Amino acid sequence: MAITKDKKVEIVNKLKEILKEAKSIVFVNFHGLGVEDTREMRSALREEEIGYYVAKKSLLKRALDGAGFDGDIPSLDGELAIAYGQDETGSARGVYEFQKKHEDNITILGGVFENK
Repeated sequence: MAITKDKKVEIVNKLKEILKEAKSIVFVNFHGLGVEDTREMRSALREEEIGYYVAKKSLLKRALDGAGFDGDIPSLDGELAIAYGQDETGSARGVYEFQKKHEDNITILGGVFENK
């Protein structure tokens, strides 16, 4: 089912807010990760006060264009989510710990630290 234009605007605005407030952001490819594993990862990240948001690549790129970060946007391949938080290394650490258990299904594609 297609997303309405209003919903897309809402998603881009939410992503912009996340990008503005988070101290660290990690781009995550979660291809092939099952529902139960995703639920487990979200729960573990939430305990560490790390957000996890799944978004369409085109909408995330729109939000990133106006974010004012230094550097290039990494290649955002596959099914995409962002992990974000106020701890500068927490989001990367949280996803990496889960990646060890599911290395074929979850990959860190890149991230934003200190606005770079």
